[in-house]
Amino acid sequence: MRPVRDRENEVHIDPWGQGDLPLLEKLLGDPAMTQHIGGPETPEKLTARQARYERTPEPGTGRQFKIVHSATGEGVGWVGYWQRTWRDEPSYEIGWSVLIAFQGLGIGSSATAQALAVARSEGTHRFVHAFPSVANPASNGICRTLGFTFVEEVRFEHPPGTFSQCNDWRFDLFAESSQPDGRLR
Repeated sequence: MRPVRDRENEVHIDPWGQGDLPLLEKLLGDPAMTQHIGGPETPEKLTARQARYERTPEPGTGRQFKIVHSATGEGVGWVGYWQRTWRDEPSYEIGWSVLIAFQGLGIGSSATAQALAVARSEGTHRFVHAFPSVANPASNGICRTLGFTFVEEVRFEHPPGTFSQCNDWRFDLFAESSQPDGRLR
């Protein structure tokens, strides 16, 4: 993927790979990083997630990416999308996470825009949904910035057995006016 200019930081996304478990542990094993998604995962769950993320996906089923700071080559986050059925409609769900030291720099918006462009190029599903907690202004801001449409507030289960109030944001991959470029608007 080519880097996208976003303020002072350029990032690109690379397919998730072997050796990315330490980044995953920082993203999903830290209570501060997971306060809006039900808390940290156990080492066993992180190892299983790493194995899933490493697998080459079937075409059109979704992708997982490492967010890479282009100047340093450092992994600074994750973005990914996967198939789901929402309200009886096949679609993608998308999620992202950026290390605390790199938050507020436009990196999440840039990387998410790049992932949306990949999803669009597959031509599999029309819609992508994001479900950030109502208490997470940064992730809701990414949805607004990238042109997602607010659908409704929902009670959402994640992780399994844990429910929280989330916003359902929908992005139309087929709409010509929905061309995420990673730049803040």
